[in-house]
Amino acid sequence: MSKLILYGFLIYLLYKFVFELLVPVSKATTQVKDKLREMQEQQAAQQRAYQQQTQAQSQPQSPKETPKAGDYIEFEEVK
Repeated sequence: MSKLILYGFLIYLLYKFVFELLVPVSKATTQVKDKLREMQEQQAAQQRAYQQQTQAQSQPQSPKETPKAGDYIEFEEVK
């Protein structure tokens, strides 16, 4: 009879250990990993956007048309 009570108590302790410690810890670990992965993806997306922006700014822009020598008349301001 005492062995049955001892086994029951051990099973109860094992049950409490698993469902009150191991399961919550594993859920928390999974959530932390997911959040970390999400933050890394966001950071990578921001970095790609920044690189694209800097590349667009550093690319030589199309040269502006300069007026031909015959089309432009210089003048001096008369006072």
